[in-house]
Parts: sequence; structure tokens; C-alpha cells
Amino acid sequence: MSDLKSRRDACFGAGSTLFYSDPIHIVRGEGVHLFDADGRRYVDMYNNVPSVGHCHPHVVEAVSNQLGTLNVHNRYLHEGILEYAERLIGKHHDGIESVVFSCTGTEANEVAMMMARGATGAEGIICTDAAYHGNSTEVDRLSHCKANTGNVRSIPFPETFRFGQVDAPTGDPLDYFIGKLTEVIAGFERDGVGLAGLLVCPIFANEGLPNVPAGFLSKARDLVHDAGGLMISDEVQAGVCRTGRWWGYEVMEFLPDIVTMGKPLGAGFPVAATAASRELVETFRKKTRYFNTFASSPAQAAAGNAVLDVIEKEHLLESVAAVGDWLRTELAKFKDQCEPMADVRGSGLFAALEWVKDRVSLEPDRAGAIRVVDALKDRGFLTSNAGAYGNVVKLRPPLVFSQNDAEEFMTAFEDVLTDLHG
Repeated sequence: MSDLKSRRDACFGAGSTLFYSDPIHIVRGEGVHLFDADGRRYVDMYNNVPSVGHCHPHVVEAVSNQLGTLNVHNRYLHEGILEYAERLIGKHHDGIESVVFSCTGTEANEVAMMMARGATGAEGIICTDAAYHGNSTEVDRLSHCKANTGNVRSIPFPETFRFGQVDAPTGDPLDYFIGKLTEVIAGFERDGVGLAGLLVCPIFANEGLPNVPAGFLSKARDLVHDAGGLMISDEVQAGVCRTGRWWGYEVMEFLPDIVTMGKPLGAGFPVAATAASRELVETFRKKTRYFNTFASSPAQAAAGNAVLDVIEKEHLLESVAAVGDWLRTELAKFKDQCEPMADVRGSGLFAALEWVKDRVSLEPDRAGAIRVVDALKDRGFLTSNAGAYGNVVKLRPPLVFSQNDAEEFMTAFEDVLTDLHG
């Protein structure tokens, strides 16, 4: 293992991200399982790349057959990608009519920002102060942004967990966070920048899946529209049935103008998309002449259609909702027994367990969350710590995660809490 790590450092440069202080060497995947070089089986509780499971036979066959037949750039007509576009658009609300395909969530969000700026003639983009939306030069400006000048500015991410605590805001949470958004919009207007759009993950996944004040995103949408801007929903983590609904914006009860989607669309094959009204998409195409060599390809169509096939034929939307509800209910039972585990949040097969040093101060306990993650790994369950403070144990298994898988995880989780916290 040390030799493999040394080779990686030499090839990639030391510092490339690896999970766990003692990394694992994964050689095979199947369904919700990953297998290391020694044949040990792990349950994947983190990965949203293989959305319908690792190496799903239908996806593998569809992509393999297409690669054995044709794969080429998108400057030719091909029926497969049109069928996929129509199916994907059909999963959204009526205002989503056309799509621009790309390969990564970063690209999808960059297209969305360009689309909003081109349509509004304004430059201002608002995000939250603990977000991550990608890693290109422009999109990376939204990552953990604290700026209150320039054309990208942030608001505090909306949450109720710490609201009213020591050194935290008090009063009505909805009024407070809407007030912060109002201030930033006014700042853009004052500085002559104008508002192009608000770009958020609807469930604020990287922020730690906070409990958001009810009605926040619908009110935010109204404010953004009144200021001439567009609402952009980043569904890379929230979408494709992850929350027990097709899209995170459905859970949060608002209708975005632009939707971005990423890695779950292709279950391991690079597929991403930015979707909006036909008018917005055609305005974008006219102003940018955007082209992406590997997007809108026959192979992308094969992967995307195969993922939709699996979701529909295996009734994964219903399964995600049912198994996710059961899992979070069982996890919540431990809150009264384990003081560091102060909150259980999420929807569908996406859960966040907040680790704190005590229940009075709610001081984040990042080290405690990491200990849980490492202990779960030792028992064969792969998770990670995440969130604005790095103190959230993040559970996000493939959509094929079953009731039996959930029960197996709960047994291991109880053992971990017993060992770490009595």
C-alpha cells in the first residue's frame, strides 16, 4: 500500500486528495459494494457517482454497445441524444424546456452563470458562504465565498440548528436570512453591478444539509425575480431521486429558472446538463456559440438513458423515499443516548449526522466526526465527514441501497457508538 501511495504522489504530485488516514485500494465495485485488493467487501455509503449502483449491468451493456457502434462529437444528428434530452426534460417542471449538455457539474454551473448573465445583462451572482459548485476559475469563486464586493457575493447559508445560540443571530430565522439576501441584492444595485442570479444547491448539501427555514427558497426566488435575476438550482447532489423526489427543488417547494445536473446522470460515465426554458437556452447559444467536444454524444445518451431505465424499472424513487425515511428514523433514536450526535437531518438517501463537543455551545467536533468515519470504515462502511465545519458524518449511498443494507449499517453504527461513546 505504501508503494502504491508513493507512486500516486509521484504521478499526481503529493497532496492529491485521498480518503482516510489509512487509504484503501479499491479494485472492483458491484451494486452498493466496493472490494479492495485483498477481497474485503465494503458498503459504499458515500458515493453519488454510481447513482444506480456500481457497474450496473444495464448501464455497462448500454455504454459498451454504443462505444462498439459509434461515438462522435455532437455536430451530427443522432436520435439517442434527442431521446435522452426529451426524457430528462420531462422529469422537470413545465418551465424547463431545453438543455445544454456538458461533462461535469463544474461545466454545467459555468454554463448556468453564463446563461443568467447573458439573459439579464447583469453580472452579479449570489451564493452561500459555505458552498461548493465546482472548480473552474469562475465557478471556484463561489466556493466558501465570503465576498461582499465584486460580481460574486455570498449570504450566510440558511439554517435553524445554531440559530439563537451564543454568538449566533436571534429572532425569526426566515426574516434574518431573507434580510441578508435583500442586503446583497441592494449592494449589487448600489454598485451598478446588477443581479444575474442566485445559485444554490436546494438542499445545501455541502453546507451540511441544514434544516432550512420553511419557505426560504420560494421567498428568495421572488426577491431575485423582483431584482431582475434568475434562480439557479444546482442539482448535482440533490437531484436524480436522491431526496426521495426527482429534484431537490421539489423538496424545497420552489421552481428554478435554470437547473444544473451532474455526475449521477451517467452513473460513472461523464454526463452533465444545464436546463432552462427554450428562450434562455437559445439566447445562450446565440451569444456564446458554446461547443463541448464530448457532450451530447451517443455514448452520453446511452449512459443517461440507461440510468433512467434502471430508476424507472427498479422503482428506485419509491425505494429511496422508504429506505431513507426508515434509516433517518432509526438514526434519530440515538440522539438521546449519544450527546455528541446532536442532530440528524436529510431527506431520501441523504443524511447528515452533526457531531458537537457539547449540547450547550454546539461547538462543532470535526475530530469526533472523523473518528466515527474511521470506525465505520473499519467495520466495512465507507462514509466521510463534511459540512461547513467538517463535523457532519455524511451518508449518501447509491440509490440501490436496500432495506437490508440499511439494517446492516445500523448494526455497525450502534457498535461504533458503543465503542466510542459507551
